[in-house]
Amino acid sequence: MVQEIAIGHQTVRREPVPAEEAVVQVQNLSLFYGKHQALYNVSINFPRNKITAIIGPSGCGKSTLLRSLNRMNDLVPGVRLEGKVIYEGIDIYDPQVDPVEVRRHIGMVFQKPNPFPKSIFENVAFGLRLQGQKAGLEQAVQRALERAALYEEVKDKLGEVALRLSGGQQQRLCIARAIATEPPLLLLDEPTSALDPIATERIEELLLELKKRFSLVIVTHNMQQAARIADRTAFMHLGVLIEEGPTNEIFTVPRDPRTEAYVTGRFG
Repeated sequence: MVQEIAIGHQTVRREPVPAEEAVVQVQNLSLFYGKHQALYNVSINFPRNKITAIIGPSGCGKSTLLRSLNRMNDLVPGVRLEGKVIYEGIDIYDPQVDPVEVRRHIGMVFQKPNPFPKSIFENVAFGLRLQGQKAGLEQAVQRALERAALYEEVKDKLGEVALRLSGGQQQRLCIARAIATEPPLLLLDEPTSALDPIATERIEELLLELKKRFSLVIVTHNMQQAARIADRTAFMHLGVLIEEGPTNEIFTVPRDPRTEAYVTGRFG
């Protein structure tokens, strides 16, 4: 359904992502941590082979929404959820759906690089081994490292402990580990917030390359980053999805005064 919004003398035609183009559909999602409600009736479609950025001030529900997309919130005691998250036509919160299987299809990269205390090779091979893959491990690990733009830097030290890598290299290793099993959707929770500007630039370049093969949803507090790499942007405030749409429209002709105040730096 096309939304026409009058802003000043302009009329903005804000088109949501059609269901048939979405890798994930969030429908009327509310989430509670015990008695505290963290998300309020959120509905949004995330498109295939695009980067969607979720922005908003601290504590607004960005990471909670992201973690709802692959049931990571299940690991928090007292969580209760209402609504649906539809991935490839399946409600991932259906009682018959195994959350471990969900996470095999929907990978995740966290804010702080978290390589295992294993070799570089074994870090990337970890998920493949869990799936029972034995043949072709070397090729699969190399392919993942190449896609993460890391292989040329580590090809001669794959047997070394991954913790010896720099912060930026560790984060690219975590991305390689996440994509080694070819998940159609990759979630990234502030993946560059702990990195320096040079490492951040490399990660951003990598994400732009990865969207050719994967769908990506990124939580970021960096609005410049969202403007640089995201195809669509969603703005959240106090657990509510205020608005979402093409990134250039969210930043130039936001329809809600709260969005305008945030993207122009008046709060947040």
